[in-house]
Amino acid sequence: MNPPKTDARRRHDPEVRGFASDNYAGAHPEVLAALALANGGHQVAYGEDVYTENLQQVVRSHFGPTAEAFPVFNGTGANVVALQAVTDRWGAVICAESAHINVDECGAPERVGGLKLLTVPAPDGKLTPELIDRQAYGWDDEHRAMPQVVSIAQATELGTVYTPEEIRAICEHAHAHGMKVHLDGSRLANAAATLNVPMRTLTNAAGVDILSLGGTKNGALFGEAVVVLNQDAVSHMKHLRKLSMQLASKMRFVSVQLEALLARDLWLRNAGHANEMAQRLAEGVRAVHGVEILYPVQANAVFARLPHDVSERLQKRFRFYFWDEAAGDVRWMCAFDTTEEDVDTFLAALKEEMAR
Repeated sequence: MNPPKTDARRRHDPEVRGFASDNYAGAHPEVLAALALANGGHQVAYGEDVYTENLQQVVRSHFGPTAEAFPVFNGTGANVVALQAVTDRWGAVICAESAHINVDECGAPERVGGLKLLTVPAPDGKLTPELIDRQAYGWDDEHRAMPQVVSIAQATELGTVYTPEEIRAICEHAHAHGMKVHLDGSRLANAAATLNVPMRTLTNAAGVDILSLGGTKNGALFGEAVVVLNQDAVSHMKHLRKLSMQLASKMRFVSVQLEALLARDLWLRNAGHANEMAQRLAEGVRAVHGVEILYPVQANAVFARLPHDVSERLQKRFRFYFWDEAAGDVRWMCAFDTTEEDVDTFLAALKEEMAR
């Protein structure tokens, strides 16, 4: 006798949300619907499917007629593949000390990509031409890795946002030195929503050569893309993606998620909502005596400083991370599914713990 069939049991409370990361959020229902639509039947593997083909047209509508998207599994993979595509074996990448590629990718650009990172202190997370010049030298010195790329993040790891003019100035300065520009756009949608500009204004229109385009933090289940904006700046992208273990066999399931986000305005709705919740959180935090907001709240992140013991007690009620535990700095992130009630409940808990 066969045992009775049972449904898979849900092992978490879907009503519980935290402020640790926008990666904690699930997938947007419209993305899940797109995945279901793409399922069934056979499609050619490794990117020769109709969904990946259509994604190219969608990406070009955002980033210009020569843009080409290469879907990958994750953000670290996107960054490593993109940076390899615009450097030689002896090349180096100039970035902020706080950049994700420097502090949060377990040395992948160096160990997997074979790159040297030349870091610059950037108090607000943003590079400038002047800061870039601290590392932009020694191109003919065989004893020094050659600066070939400037990598910036939009939004930055500190939640700050470059204006289009700031990105354009960086690109012009880098190109004048023969360097290319990579943009880590894991939260590009949040930056575009903040500035109320198309994503192209912050990328190809400003002179960026290659882009790591985020999907996961904006409502995808998994998947990002390397978007080549300047075809003359790169070569052998297909080989680099495979070599870096970022070639999905069933690529239609990555591509259809990005298509769902980008084909209409889901990317903007999701990012705009996350930003609005961060602003609501920041406004509430400013009213709590003894809590200091550290950086301008320009995307979906709030960085704050408060007593260490308060943070530890609060962490027992909500998930979030210390940013600098010694200083008492924390980071609170909002996502596409963060609600006003989530924010208000968190603020009430913060006030309770600060009053103890």
